[in-house]
Amino acid sequence: MKKFSYFLAAVLFFSGFQLKAHEGMWIPMLLRQNFAAMQRMGLKLTPEQIYSVNHSSLKDAIAGLSNSPNPQGFFCTSEIVSDQGLLFTNHHCGFESVQKHSSVKHDYLKDGFWAMSKKEELPDKGLTASILVRMADVTDSIVPFLSDTMTSQQRSAIVRPIISRLKKANADSGKYNVVIKPYFEGNKYYMLVYIVYRDVRLVGAPPSSIGKFGGDTDNWMWPRQTGDFTIFRIYTAPDGSPATYSIKNIPLKPKYHLPISLDGVKEGDFAMVWGFPGSTNRYMTAPELEFRMQHYFPPLIEAFGKKLEVWKKHMSANPAVQLKYASNYAMIANSWKYFIGQMRGVKKQHVIAKKKAFDEQFAKWVSENPERQAKYGTALKDMTDAFASESKTIEPLIYASITGMQGAELLSFAQKFGSIEGILKQVKETKDKAQKAKKMERAKKMAATLAEKLQKAYKDYDMPTDRDVFAAMTKMFFEKVPENLHPEYLDKMMKKYKNNFGAFANYVFEKSHFSTEAKAKAFLANPTLKEIEKDPAYILSQAYMAKLMDASSGYRAAAGNLAKGKRLFMEGIMKMQPDKVFYPDANSTLRYSYGKVEGYYPRDAIHDLYQTHLYGVMQKEDSTNPEFIVPKKLKELYETKDYGPYGENGQQDVDFLTTNDITGGNSGSPVINGKGELIGLAFDGNWEAMSGDIAYIPKLQRTIVVDIRYVLFIIDKYAGDTRLIDEMTIHKAVPQPDRVEATTAGAAATK
Repeated sequence: MKKFSYFLAAVLFFSGFQLKAHEGMWIPMLLRQNFAAMQRMGLKLTPEQIYSVNHSSLKDAIAGLSNSPNPQGFFCTSEIVSDQGLLFTNHHCGFESVQKHSSVKHDYLKDGFWAMSKKEELPDKGLTASILVRMADVTDSIVPFLSDTMTSQQRSAIVRPIISRLKKANADSGKYNVVIKPYFEGNKYYMLVYIVYRDVRLVGAPPSSIGKFGGDTDNWMWPRQTGDFTIFRIYTAPDGSPATYSIKNIPLKPKYHLPISLDGVKEGDFAMVWGFPGSTNRYMTAPELEFRMQHYFPPLIEAFGKKLEVWKKHMSANPAVQLKYASNYAMIANSWKYFIGQMRGVKKQHVIAKKKAFDEQFAKWVSENPERQAKYGTALKDMTDAFASESKTIEPLIYASITGMQGAELLSFAQKFGSIEGILKQVKETKDKAQKAKKMERAKKMAATLAEKLQKAYKDYDMPTDRDVFAAMTKMFFEKVPENLHPEYLDKMMKKYKNNFGAFANYVFEKSHFSTEAKAKAFLANPTLKEIEKDPAYILSQAYMAKLMDASSGYRAAAGNLAKGKRLFMEGIMKMQPDKVFYPDANSTLRYSYGKVEGYYPRDAIHDLYQTHLYGVMQKEDSTNPEFIVPKKLKELYETKDYGPYGENGQQDVDFLTTNDITGGNSGSPVINGKGELIGLAFDGNWEAMSGDIAYIPKLQRTIVVDIRYVLFIIDKYAGDTRLIDEMTIHKAVPQPDRVEATTAGAAATK
């Protein structure tokens, strides 16, 4: 469920307004409001044991993963499972890190990676782990200074400096990363204070044949038999403070780490999830949902589908290309299938009709009172008008973005050289010889800096693959984007090549200085304005960017009063339902959800059980399909039933289902039982409830979890990395014999 960041390709969610059983991704400050319900379901902990600002608590074991030193959000969740800073997360969350450390000679994606000592643990440059220190409601410091008559720009002009002051006041001279975000469409603001650890190292990962077993075929599907986990470790400076990588750093001594249960799960057991769900939009109106279904998702599905098709062709033909593009392919394929599932789910669950009914209910409530009419009367209209306008511009904008600027990697490479062109133009225009020399020296330094970064940029690049991507994406751009958004250069070249996109691609890649690392290095050794200005890839990248900026400005203008409409609509529905406890949309901040272990009925006469087993892996084995290959050693362990303490009744459990409410960003989240013990890692949702990210469906919505006992089984029995097992706190309940009351008759019978 890992998210991706493409321009205009955020995943949007929504659900019905009547809160249903187990629905909600709740902020920690609302813990006590749900606590009684959680106790009735089996929670044994106190609120203070779960979330405390003054004492160590469960929340201190939850870490958000990011590639930023000061993250505003997180791509996945992880949890600390030892007193030495050991982190568990999903295999697909660590996929990119494993790929970066891999080569054709040492393919850790294929073979797995296991550090048998701390010295063998691999630094992940740029990867950070953030732990929430505290959360505070700062609404009263911001909202009183705002009014409904202000434009979005006026509101932002007031909010920005207030947030800046609050951040500075709470950062403790840079010790903490302070994030302040709007909730409930800007009706409330919360401050989140994080400590960010910047030395995170790869410790272990199973081969993809375990960690990604089932591949794209099984993605979002149940039953599932995937060992979706990766292991990292947080390191700190010797004094325990966050620090960048150093050989002098030591493993983190956490305030709290999660104990692990070997007791397994049974249907009906309490389950709690903590993590950083990325983005939902569960309070959207019917016009917005129609806009997404008709104009937003279709171009995303088409454009991503074509790129995946080209990548897949080259990856299947060449193991080196397979390794280079594995991470990007997995990320895009996951989202592409998600969009398809969402559209399918919305139609099957008749979500738009339900939304229209609620919108009508809101409109009726507003019309019943003059004060409501004055405040909320235009909210629905403002949103409806905005989406009607956006529907005219969004499709070409998506196509232009994904097939143009973000189509071929070559264009992204070329775009990076814009700064060189700028300084070289200054050199040309400067008359003073001394100033000219200084600017030329600056250009050379800039070129040297870019040259140093080339190896990283081209590491996972394959020119023949990208050339075919360029041809396919350029063809789609030419056919799907209106002529007024076509760069003149593109139209000119299409006339020259008679719409032969393959021939045009050959020309661009042959003539461009940026199509190979060697050519880029040669250019940077002696950069000239003439050469960059006639480079076809650079010309096209600049032209695409200019057209995209023009189209984007039109799109933003069409939005009109959308933000205001959403804010007033959210405020209105909360006043319309005063007895309901609302949870805010997910925004990549710490949340919890609660539910239970439970199977479901996906279709008539079919009951999907809540648990899968290792024999299911063997049943799915297909040596001709790379998605269903089973490692030899795993088969040996299965045949000998060598499960150690992780199996039960002669079988090894693999995955299970819960009713927890999660979304992207929750990948890697701990699934915790009523005693506060780790029982699994959340890693996916189920296909039948894809609209659950838009409309929560209690009877269908399920979270797919890898059983923690399968994780430990792979670490111990498959990988033999027992040092990791030794540092965890592992609980196993002692079986209690049935109590037999002694009776006179019973006593007599024993004589």
